Amino acid sequence: MPMLAHHSVRAEYDVSKTIAVRGVVTKIVWMNPHAHSWVEMKNDDGTVSDWEMELPAPAALMNEGVKRDFLKQGDRVAVSLWPARDGSRLAHTLTLTLPDGRVMNFPREWTPGRGLL
Repeated sequence: MPMLAHHSVRAEYDVSKTIAVRGVVTKIVWMNPHAHSWVEMKNDDGTVSDWEMELPAPAALMNEGVKRDFLKQGDRVAVSLWPARDGSRLAHTLTLTLPDGRVMNFPREWTPGRGLL
């Protein structure tokens, strides 16, 4: 019998902190169990940080009508996220504002059929 497993969002990410990131998409990967995108942002001191954003599973995105090209390398985006507890630049994506101004919402208790846009 197949088994489903999933990591705990609260165990991996600090849900008490919401961070805003604005920057340029450098990479997108559609691979199970989660799609991921990387956003390069310029810090206040002029240095650059690369954030890895966890998204829902590719199948979940496609079931909601999200196409693979919804996000492209070079797109300027704004993202709200929960940062990883370990201090790395891995994050759970809460909202993603696309270049055309549409906002994708990834609520904590996201369920298929609720819609992302």
